[in-house]
Amino acid sequence: MKITEPPRGPEERRRDVLARLERESDIWVASADNDGLPCLVPLWFVWDEEAVWLCTRPTNPTGRNLSDGRRTRLAFADTRDVVLIDGEATAFTAEDVPAAAADAFAAKYGWDPRQDRAPYSFFQVRPLAVQAWHEVRELPGRRLMRDGVWLA
Repeated sequence: MKITEPPRGPEERRRDVLARLERESDIWVASADNDGLPCLVPLWFVWDEEAVWLCTRPTNPTGRNLSDGRRTRLAFADTRDVVLIDGEATAFTAEDVPAAAADAFAAKYGWDPRQDRAPYSFFQVRPLAVQAWHEVRELPGRRLMRDGVWLA
């Protein structure tokens, strides 16, 4: 999108966010420990039309933070096509993760963390707030979801 193009409306922004959740492979995951020490890492993810599913080791900082604090902010890498998703994470072991979520993860990446020798946890992140904008001209109206409800 060029800076001279008119801002997208909320419905188009929502469609664009949902399309990125379907096609992207990586998402930045921000979390913090109980002392507020931040952690930011890119992870593979799967979108199931209601939640983002992540997978990481339960002993690394992100795994511990998502298990303990449960809050996260997710973002795509593009700084000119910003998508921020604030959500609440629920942890699942490889044994108790819903099969549909783990199977979708394995199908998308060709790797099934449930079969890995190292332990992995899955995290279901339910969006509570979504913001999306292209450049400064789209800052007004950037909030697309509040309290888990789409505004558009």
